[in-house]
Amino acid sequence: MTFLIANWFLILAALVSGGLLLWPLATGGGFSGGLKPTDAVLLMNREKAVVVDVCASDEFAAGHVVGARNIPLADLEAKLPAAVKNKALPVILICASGMRSGRAVAIAKKLGYDKAQSLEGGMKAWRAASLPVEKA
Repeated sequence: MTFLIANWFLILAALVSGGLLLWPLATGGGFSGGLKPTDAVLLMNREKAVVVDVCASDEFAAGHVVGARNIPLADLEAKLPAAVKNKALPVILICASGMRSGRAVAIAKKLGYDKAQSLEGGMKAWRAASLPVEKA
């Protein structure tokens, strides 16, 4: 008991740092920025995931995931329900680097797409993994 009283500050520091390490798990953020490209391919093949590219039309035309649908981020809230009618299907959101698709996941989840995920690293990671890209 004397140890606890004498070292209360160290114990408090340990508890706070442990809490900060576990905070992302408690809030649902996890430690990952999104879906890895190879995991995205598995999701597409096994669960018929729908791929939605949230890049601008010119970026989409320059190269995108084979079979992806283009809905720019600004239009996502209005056009996603028409493009993906089945909200039970997994939705993979992709952009050039993964930044816009992270915001797109929040929009998709607000619309009821609970299985929406962002591709970590975006098209850069997709190309780095040597996965197929098509041009419009």
